[in-house]
Amino acid sequence: MIECVSIKGNKVKIPKEKLVFRPSVYGIIINNGKILMTTVRSNGKLFFPGGGVNIGERLEDALKRETKEETGIEIRVEKFLHFKEQFCYWDPGDEVYQMLNFFYICKPLTTDLIEDDEVDDEEAMSPEWIDIEEVEQRKDNLEAVEEVFQLL
Repeated sequence: MIECVSIKGNKVKIPKEKLVFRPSVYGIIINNGKILMTTVRSNGKLFFPGGGVNIGERLEDALKRETKEETGIEIRVEKFLHFKEQFCYWDPGDEVYQMLNFFYICKPLTTDLIEDDEVDDEEAMSPEWIDIEEVEQRKDNLEAVEEVFQLL
């Protein structure tokens, strides 16, 4: 059995055989003192734009695609920042992932965000530019958000 954290923050024990590898990539995108964040649909917490990497897709290409789908903006991937492995139980679909998360500093090439009803993603919604200090002070952030902010 593997201990996983559910998307709702609960610890659950899952048989190892149920795990699926899921490489994911996320962008830390800062513009004029604001950072681009999305809201996780299932728990309402802030997270960075990004998501799963498709088989055969390069990490940078996946990050550009995911950012466009979730926020509507174009980015340039500039620098690798952080890696985090997580065992995650996705409650809504009864799915279990051994997540390999890669975080990159990115530069926005465009800044106009899409409306929430245009977001082409089942996990993220409500893209917004938020003051960095506000995100840092929120106590309901996911663990990975806290770790990344310590590195900025």
